[in-house]
Amino acid sequence: MKGTLRSRFGWRDLGLVLLIVAPLWYLMVVYGAPIPQDRGYHVFADTRRCLGLDNFGNVASNLGFLLAGAVGMSWCFRHPDIQAVRSWTVFFVGVALVFFGSGYYHSGPSDESLVWDRLPMTVAFMGVFSALLSEHLGKELERRLLVPALAVGIASVILWKMTDDLRVYLWVQLTPLLAICYVIAVYPGRYTHHHYLLYGVGFYALAKVAEYYDNGLYVLSSAAISGHSAKHLIAAAAPFCIYLMLRRRAPLKTPGDREVGKS
Repeated sequence: MKGTLRSRFGWRDLGLVLLIVAPLWYLMVVYGAPIPQDRGYHVFADTRRCLGLDNFGNVASNLGFLLAGAVGMSWCFRHPDIQAVRSWTVFFVGVALVFFGSGYYHSGPSDESLVWDRLPMTVAFMGVFSALLSEHLGKELERRLLVPALAVGIASVILWKMTDDLRVYLWVQLTPLLAICYVIAVYPGRYTHHHYLLYGVGFYALAKVAEYYDNGLYVLSSAAISGHSAKHLIAAAAPFCIYLMLRRRAPLKTPGDREVGKS
């Protein structure tokens, strides 16, 4: 029944479980070796000081996360009856906290400050993961999944800091993205505008590209903006897409209906 946890375990559910477990199994068993933090990670192209802040571009460009998180939280507070509202709220809280965590990290990049950058990101990742699965598998799942998912996300950051091994943290980053694509492709739709989730994944992927070309974009733009600052601005568009999805969507007439011509 719609809205309750389904009792039947079908091929879609098996595929989802494999999709979640397989990357972790690969990282921990097949790959096997720890993945340490790159010592050059804290070296950024734009280190200019402005308004009393070191690395001003990388600090100030996090403002988009605060704005996206704030509008998302506000919407959830005004619509407390939507399915998985706690998970969606947690997601937007995590997004807003990225502004503070990433800003703190970029004001003095180090492994110690990077912890506070990554913690709110795992909160956001696990929030959207819980929300998405709860909406498609039943609202009762949220009660069982949200807190353990958050605990795993936070633990992945602590584990990295204690062991200098990024494998579990990388899995926490990857799993929600894979789950979004899989659920949209395989499960019957329940709401319109699900394609906004794919827009969000696209913006996140583009942000990772900008991050990789940090110095290249800085040079190409004649020092107007670095790739890492651009990453923050582009990545903030991802949670804003999710906010737009929640704001604009409507229930489909039947659980199996698919979006046609929605915008």
